[in-house]
Amino acid sequence: MKRIFGALVAVLATTTLIGPLAGAPAAAAPPAGSYAAVQAAGNVPAPGSYAGSGFDACSAPTQNLMSVWLTASPYRAVGIYISGSNRFCSQPQLTPFWITTQQAAGWHLLPIHMGLQPYCTTSTKEFRFTAANAAVSGRAAASEAVAAARALGLATGTALFLDVEAYSTSDPTCRAAVLSYQSNWTARLHDLGFLSGFYSSLSSGIADQVSAYPSSSWVRPDYLWFARYDGIATVSNPAIPASYWPGRRIKQYQSPAQTGGAETWGGLSLEVDRNQLDVTPVPATAFGDFGGNGWSDLIARQASTGSLFLYAGNGNGFAAASRIGIGWNGMSSITRFGDFNGDGREDVIARARSTGSLWLYHGTGTTVTAPVQIGVGWNGMREITPIGDHDGDGRPDVLAVHSATGCLYIYYGRGTSLINGSRIGCGWNAMSELTGGGDFNRDGRVDLIARQDATGHLLLYPGRAGGFGAPVRIGIGWNGMRDITGVGDFDRDGFTDVIAVSATTGDLFRYPGRGTQLSTGLKVGHGWGGMAPLF
Repeated sequence: MKRIFGALVAVLATTTLIGPLAGAPAAAAPPAGSYAAVQAAGNVPAPGSYAGSGFDACSAPTQNLMSVWLTASPYRAVGIYISGSNRFCSQPQLTPFWITTQQAAGWHLLPIHMGLQPYCTTSTKEFRFTAANAAVSGRAAASEAVAAARALGLATGTALFLDVEAYSTSDPTCRAAVLSYQSNWTARLHDLGFLSGFYSSLSSGIADQVSAYPSSSWVRPDYLWFARYDGIATVSNPAIPASYWPGRRIKQYQSPAQTGGAETWGGLSLEVDRNQLDVTPVPATAFGDFGGNGWSDLIARQASTGSLFLYAGNGNGFAAASRIGIGWNGMSSITRFGDFNGDGREDVIARARSTGSLWLYHGTGTTVTAPVQIGVGWNGMREITPIGDHDGDGRPDVLAVHSATGCLYIYYGRGTSLINGSRIGCGWNAMSELTGGGDFNRDGRVDLIARQDATGHLLLYPGRAGGFGAPVRIGIGWNGMRDITGVGDFDRDGFTDVIAVSATTGDLFRYPGRGTQLSTGLKVGHGWGGMAPLF
């Protein structure tokens, strides 16, 4: 994953294999790691949870070596090159059976795509992308890698690592092209239900990813694999803030040139790069994933046309809009309901303006089906708000405020209908922008978020049996925002997030949750003034 520092020319006459280097005197063995064996009940998303030593080699090792090294070596993770135009090592061992066998034995797999390299690469890799085709090349690379992963039987949700060798940092156009290449790689992987990893040199590719981390302009990778050949088996480095990619890091810290060539364990030898891992699974979002790819999405109505649009989330922002319905201007209080009927898809509820009837639209992942009436007489209610599974029966429930009295009612979902509302509090006419916060404070119960109109404070009401606890302020100055909406764990960091539209500018902001408060908003879109409601 290195073999770098070659002159950049328009067309290279030769190529360089991705492989181990011969080396110097043998180094001390890497430290052993902690791991939990994977059960052979089927392939699981890789890499799973593991902290310890791993290796990568040009070609996937034989089954005999993998079996022997599992007990004789300190390694429990292995990088495998599954695809890419710059992957020149043969892979006679790499089969679906090999994948299943290693996972069943307890190996943590790191699938690598060695695709196009930047035009400013300092390696001798032949096939390259340009600034003009970086975005389309990134998406194409992801599609190629997913096809290879599926052919090998790697599970959906597996992290696929994009190998970008070291490149010149003196060309800002090329550096931006790498960010675009990686961003589109990640966005496309998310579309296809896989996670993204990014491998590069600490001084080039990783440095640029770190600089771009706070920006919403790029879709950041889910896992970071950095090369720093200092012989230190750690995933920490001063160049990477501790809050960036925690529990999602790998470091390649020694090459065969440093370890003395081939390593021998149990009598079997192989040249490998040494790596240190600290990885855990990326948390799944508890709600908000309409499209079914594992990432929270956003739906909005275009006021001028009444069309309903789906904006697929990618963890950092949203993809281009996809129309999923027309004629919705006759409906009010449109919102997502969670998976009401238990078919694995998120559903939508809406109230008919003319009749006050409440209608359920089953989601398919790409559109909604014909509606089913689940309630009447809802014109006297406002802030119709899906809250999630409040009573713990596995079905999502709904809150609503009675406009005349200001009392809050909860309606428990039963899969095909709602139970008559139970009053759980009054005085709610002073509140607006109610939204389901998911398990915001991570205490095991779904919570409610609402804005206090008199002050503009954003308040969290912790879920309790039969209702909600005393409010906790999680934000101030929210009177300038509209369509405040819980979107689940949008960036899949383990915390529920919120989005909102600026009433004055029409800009869309995402506010990452932190369990007790919201972080500063990140602008993730503009031109949302004509879209309402958002849900």
